[in-house]
Amino acid sequence: MEDVRVFHTEPKAYRHEYKHGMNYADMLALRTRLKAVARPDPHAGPGGVYHIRSLYFDNVDDKALREKIDGINNREKFRIRYYNHDLSLIHLEKKVKSNGLCGKVATTVTREECERLLAGDYSWMLAKHDGLVAELYAKMRYQRLRPRVVVDYLREPYIYEPGGVRITFDSNIRSGLYDQRFLEGDLATMPASEEIILEVKYDAFLPGVIWDAVQLERTRTTAFSKYAACRQYG
Repeated sequence: MEDVRVFHTEPKAYRHEYKHGMNYADMLALRTRLKAVARPDPHAGPGGVYHIRSLYFDNVDDKALREKIDGINNREKFRIRYYNHDLSLIHLEKKVKSNGLCGKVATTVTREECERLLAGDYSWMLAKHDGLVAELYAKMRYQRLRPRVVVDYLREPYIYEPGGVRITFDSNIRSGLYDQRFLEGDLATMPASEEIILEVKYDAFLPGVIWDAVQLERTRTTAFSKYAACRQYG
């Protein structure tokens, strides 16, 4: 008999997060202010921007999508993610929302493991002896989680050390239906949103200098979800 124990991983810490939707002109104005007080994330490329591709999981009842749309207070989403088309480092992540705060649990999987998962071979997951991988395996078995949609976008990140602040502009948000070619650069995608999304994440407090820098009259606080926007095609 298969030994499938119940695993539940928890983030080590939770952070505050809020988002603004804006157009390109607004982004240019905020970028100028931020560059005066924050520094670009050194992990970004020479242009200060990097590409993110994620594959999100959901079940046949669209549990993750419905919980987001309904504003359920405590919810989670699983995703596989890699950066700048670099397949030497692939992350499996669980994003958690709890009482208005956000947290993340992450581990790494190899390209071969990811390819096997995409092909429907889950036999390696328990043998890996990784809590997050085992949790995803159990929920694929008993909640019927499956890969559902690809989310592509460009991210321009900034860091402000006091308060552990991270500010990002996410643009060119595109959607792709689940495809076993998730790891291939030529995967077909479609525009999912014309908005640029400003995300501000911080630990215990948001310094006033950052609060002032990200204020614009035309921007609005939003509950925008890239996953939900990309599910409009299926």
